[in-house]
Amino acid sequence: MSEVRIVTSINEIPKQHWNALQLEQNPFLDHAFLSALESHNCLLKWGWQTRFICLYEQHHLIAALPMYLKDNSYGEFVFDFAWADAYARNGLHYYPKLVVAIPYTPATGPRLLMHKDHASTALRTELMDAGLNYAKSIKVSSLHYLFTTQSETQQLEQSGLLRRTGCQFHWHNNDYTCFEDFLSTLSSKKRKQIRKERRDVRASGLEIELLHGNQTQSHHWDIFYDFYSSTFARKSGYATLTRDFFEALSQSMPEQVILVLAKHSGEYVAGTFNLLGGNTLYGRHWGCSQTFSGLHFELCYYQLIDYCINNNIQRFEAGAQGEHKLSRGFLPTPTWSAHWLAHPEFNQVIAEFLEHEHKGMQNYMDVLGEHSPFKKSGNA
Repeated sequence: MSEVRIVTSINEIPKQHWNALQLEQNPFLDHAFLSALESHNCLLKWGWQTRFICLYEQHHLIAALPMYLKDNSYGEFVFDFAWADAYARNGLHYYPKLVVAIPYTPATGPRLLMHKDHASTALRTELMDAGLNYAKSIKVSSLHYLFTTQSETQQLEQSGLLRRTGCQFHWHNNDYTCFEDFLSTLSSKKRKQIRKERRDVRASGLEIELLHGNQTQSHHWDIFYDFYSSTFARKSGYATLTRDFFEALSQSMPEQVILVLAKHSGEYVAGTFNLLGGNTLYGRHWGCSQTFSGLHFELCYYQLIDYCINNNIQRFEAGAQGEHKLSRGFLPTPTWSAHWLAHPEFNQVIAEFLEHEHKGMQNYMDVLGEHSPFKKSGNA
């Protein structure tokens, strides 16, 4: 058996040791990203306490769970507030709980991390057992794996955890040669809609800049952070990430950071923050100081679809939810999570709920699929 250690800071693990795990080029699992969250005051203020489960063999890191102890459900994007409320109404405490997740990041990626020289089903099982044993030892109400891969979800479900199904909208690059090539695959109505939105942006006199992290300067992050914060202020939410977090990523992950900014009359008016990982582009944050017709779609979708086509990026994930993405070429895609609840009666009730929810979610995605924006065979 491996030695199990509970690590309370990613910075206790050397970067080269962590990044030697099979992260599948997911930028949110990179040591630099996780370290920036901790080092720039993005976690503890909002109740994310690092409790990474690490397995060692002869002092070498061979597997890990990026796990956090939580006293709330903020910033998870797999909503269990009703579960917490049900616990409270029955005189029980739902918090604290444990989550295996990337804070504030609704993006699918590996959660059962293993070194390639040691990867096996048996090691995955050992890692899952270590996480569950820790949850039981500290007497939390529950353990949640969020945005797991399909293969991980299957193994977690086989081990007794409850599967939950969600839905996002993803764009796929079908070997397009240019943006017009992509448009040519859409129905006439959708093509006209997108062309009008892009014309509106040009007619407004807006100028667009796309910058990689190593092309940005400090004032760009001052400007973007104001945009980012304003989005939360308008929605009565909380800006969980700090300005220094964004700038730190531009320095530690310069080729993976993509900042898209819009100017009007020489003044910046909007921006989006995105991360690139392998063959996937992830749209993460948007904000603006002024509104212009079509600008949100231009910065959040069309500029980045263009980038994917020009750089042979195969998939673009533009964040959680958003049925409006469907008409712009983003198709419904399932997401998964897996859950263990210590209370046997609640575990049974939630299992029944999740079974009904899964059927409803599958039906929802099937209906959306019938409204695909892409041309039917033989149609213009």
